[in-house]
Amino acid sequence: MRKILIAEDDALLNRTLGYNLISDGYDVTSACNYREAVRALKEHEFDIAFLDIHLPDGSGLDLCEEIRGRGQHTYIIFITADDRESDMLKGYEAGGADYVTKPFSVAVLCRKAAAVFANLEMRAPRHDVYDDGFLKIDFSERSASIDGEPLDFTPKEYRTLSLFVKNPRIILTKRQILEKLWDVEGDFVDEHTLVSTISRIRRKIETEERKYIKTAYGMGYQWIGGEPG
Repeated sequence: MRKILIAEDDALLNRTLGYNLISDGYDVTSACNYREAVRALKEHEFDIAFLDIHLPDGSGLDLCEEIRGRGQHTYIIFITADDRESDMLKGYEAGGADYVTKPFSVAVLCRKAAAVFANLEMRAPRHDVYDDGFLKIDFSERSASIDGEPLDFTPKEYRTLSLFVKNPRIILTKRQILEKLWDVEGDFVDEHTLVSTISRIRRKIETEERKYIKTAYGMGYQWIGGEPG
């Protein structure tokens, strides 16, 4: 769930904004002063932070520096009654991404948050992950684990696994698999190599209780996703 920090000393505005953001499905932490906000930053990393520049015991600008000093990539939106160009520039120089002046529409600010998240989703690298709670394979990072223990796969094994998990319950013929596993750099995969590769994969991921690859005799193989043995 996306996490949002609101650091705003106006209690009514804080509650109203928080209520609307929670209604939109976000995990919201509210702070009414600098001290509370710092405590929250020590416990969580936030996706968006709405920071009032003038807090009773500190500055939203300092909070921004606190966030950046922790190496966090929070999208920071300053909230303030100051609409002078010099104040806005200070906010951007501190590391803020946006600047909202009071009074403002809470509904519009909530839509702004939604737009920020939509933009972050578009820019974020999409991880190609298989995870059934027992076997986890991150194809993007080329890492894997089974029951929490690290697994090592060769590049050919990763390609084979990727083909299987993207075609669950479908019987893939040996010919289909071989065509997909032909390496663009000229690494030819023959039927003997395929059988050996699948055998190694099975030894690494299957147990007496969990089976992942089913042999369709005379046809090929089928990914069954951890069925009981």
